[in-house]
Amino acid sequence: MNGRVVLETRELVTGYGEVEVLRGVSVSVRNGEMVAVIGPNGAGKSTLLKAIFGLLPAHSGGVLLNGADVTGMSPHEVVQNGLSYVPQVENVFPSLTIQENLEMGAFVRRNGVRERMDEVFRLFPDLAARKGENTGKLSGGQRQMLALARGLMLDPTVLLLDEPSAGLSPKMVGAIFERINRINEAGTAVLLVEQNAREALSLCRRGYVLVMGRNRLEGEASSLLNNEEVGRLYLGA
Repeated sequence: MNGRVVLETRELVTGYGEVEVLRGVSVSVRNGEMVAVIGPNGAGKSTLLKAIFGLLPAHSGGVLLNGADVTGMSPHEVVQNGLSYVPQVENVFPSLTIQENLEMGAFVRRNGVRERMDEVFRLFPDLAARKGENTGKLSGGQRQMLALARGLMLDPTVLLLDEPSAGLSPKMVGAIFERINRINEAGTAVLLVEQNAREALSLCRRGYVLVMGRNRLEGEASSLLNNEEVGRLYLGA
């Protein structure tokens, strides 16, 4: 891993209509790094990912991707610049097959789709074995695996993940996090929003704690795991 910052928000302010949810949030992700964003419900974690991906306009501040200012770009444009986003819900097309979902994930890719699909299927062999099946038949955990796979079809520099463990069984949570770790080890930087704070910090190198739309704490994940305030508020310590 080199020290190059591949994703950065600077004093980002945004929200829904006139209601501000983020009030000057700054985060950064370096090349090949995995970074966690934790905090209570309503802290603005999911809003942060939506703003980075261009689903919400920035009221002030900005977003930089690979050193370029992408503030105000549409999701279609930021995808072409190396960003991929896996939302918490409605992250697959249930009426399509597994293979068709992956093809949809490569919608702006002009070549190499088959080769990339083969690479993704090697990471998700259970999906490969069922690639012709309708996605509506999959369990919640299997759908989350497919959503991760779809997010990789454009070979992104940075992958945004919103609550990938939500609603899953403990066994499937472990499988999801193991796959996320493998994705990161293969070179994709990850910004992970997670309610499961202990698991997220155990997996990541650094972390940010958001409270009421502002940066509350940040640092090495190991130090946040041992932080008394973080333990009391978010880790059940």
